[in-house]
Amino acid sequence: MTYLRKLSFVASSLVILATAPAMAGDAANGEKLFKRCAACHSIEAGVNKVGPSLAGAVGRECGTVEGYKYGRGYLAACEKGFVADEAFLTDYLKDPSAKLSEIAGSKERSKMAFKLKKDEDVADIIEFLKTK
Repeated sequence: MTYLRKLSFVASSLVILATAPAMAGDAANGEKLFKRCAACHSIEAGVNKVGPSLAGAVGRECGTVEGYKYGRGYLAACEKGFVADEAFLTDYLKDPSAKLSEIAGSKERSKMAFKLKKDEDVADIIEFLKTK
């Protein structure tokens, strides 16, 4: 295979991967995984813990959980405006502070120190949260 053919193959493969739909999660497994999150988050509307209630979290506008005191890093990112959609949550759950820094355009920290390492776990948690 010539160099140009290899390069063309690699480029085509990247296009296919970039346009592939996001991994679909398993809500039942996400519910099991959420037990790790439950120490700091509730899935009951209006019940905040160390972290805000995650009832209705998917699709929620930044910083809108009533009665929850957001940290400076989250508030700095909120000034730029964003919605906690699947794309945001996918990055945020992997590294909360990095995602807030990216949005805010400055070095910001999240109060949430917990990070999910596996893409499957992230997809499963998001799928579960979509049901709440």
